[in-house]
Formats: sequence, C-alpha cells, structure tokens
Amino acid sequence: MSSFGSTAWSSVGKKVITGITGLALIGFVIVHLLGNLTLFIGAGAFNEYAHFLETAVHGWLIYVFEVGLFLLFVFHMASAITVAWMDKRRGRTTGYRFTKDAGGKSQKTLASKTMIYSGAIIFVFVVAHIFLFKFNGGNPHPLTEHHTKDLYKVVDDVFGGIGFTVFTVIAMILVGLHLRHGVWSAFQSLGWANDRYLPLLVNVAKVMSVLLAIGFIVIPIFMHFTAAKGGH
Repeated sequence: MSSFGSTAWSSVGKKVITGITGLALIGFVIVHLLGNLTLFIGAGAFNEYAHFLETAVHGWLIYVFEVGLFLLFVFHMASAITVAWMDKRRGRTTGYRFTKDAGGKSQKTLASKTMIYSGAIIFVFVVAHIFLFKFNGGNPHPLTEHHTKDLYKVVDDVFGGIGFTVFTVIAMILVGLHLRHGVWSAFQSLGWANDRYLPLLVNVAKVMSVLLAIGFIVIPIFMHFTAAKGGH
C-alpha cells in the first residue's frame, strides 16, 4: 500500500492524478453548463431540474456526487500545485514529454503560465458560488407554489446585483483560460498524446474553452438584465 502511495505521489504519478481529475472536472463543467442552460427556458424548467438532482435516489445521489466532486477538487489542486512547485524548484523549462504545440513553438502561453493563479481564483469563486446558491447565503430557501425550493429566485436575486455578476464573468473568463491549457495537457499527462495528435488536441482545447466560457458568461449577464427588468 505504501509502495502504491509512493508511486501515485511521485512526479509522474502526480501528473497522472492531475490529468485524470482534470478530465473528470471538465466533464462536470460540461454537464453543469447543460443543466444551467435551463435558466433560459424559465423558472419552472430550472426548478424541476434542480429538484430532480436533490431528490434522485432518495436524495443520496446529490450527496455522493458532491463528495466525489470535492475529492476531485482536492486531489486536482494538491497534485497540480506540487507538480508546479517541483518543476519550479528543479528549474525545468518543459514539464511534458512532448515540447511542441500546434505551431511547433514553445508551449509556454498565458494560459499555461497562469494555471495556478487562475485555479486559485476559480476555487474562491466555487466556494462563493456554493455559499450563495446551495446555501442561499445562509438564509432559508424561498419556496415555489409546490413547496419545493425556488432556486431560480435565488439565482435571480444573486445575479440581480452587479457585484457577483461581474465576479462570475471574470471567473468564467479564467475558466476558459484554464481549460485552454488544461484540456490538452490532461491528455498529455496521461500519455494519450503524441506529436501527431497533440496539434489536434490543442485546437480542440481552444474551441472547447471558448464555447464553455461563453456559455457560462451569458448566463449571469442574461439573469442580471432580466432581474433588473422585474425578473422572473
């Protein structure tokens, strides 16, 4: 067991952990966006979606999902930070086996050089997001006419203010920047990329990061302006 732990927490092992947890978190981001898009349909659709998540498998599914997501965040952050720290201490100029990007130049980009910083800000956003939406800022949740949580109203109220709306837009830009490097590097960390497929993965990462960022950015902007007009 100790041997397994040592291998898993070696330099190579931490990169594998970072890659696996990164891909899992990317999957969560995609599913989360698809669910949040029900906000554009209206209060009923979004509240039904939220109610389904909270009551599926007698309410246990959401708890299992949240614990799993928490562990993914912890392992992803721990492994990524320690890998970055080890690379810095060793004075390495490249952190991967393949050193070319789609253009055949150095893979050092704004996205790659700010991964730790963007990740830290995203973490702060996630904590604030959970506090404001899941726990309604420490207040009881409003109820619908069917006596279920009116989470649409919570979202409407939060994004009705300018502060968290702007912070969300900034955070989602950073999510896009983070994914710009993270998507293809996750495959590379797992050894699933080579000089032939790496350019394709880089381009896929660019497109995916832009689409996901835009998808998340339009939601707070839409909710802010509809709330300002009298809401839902």
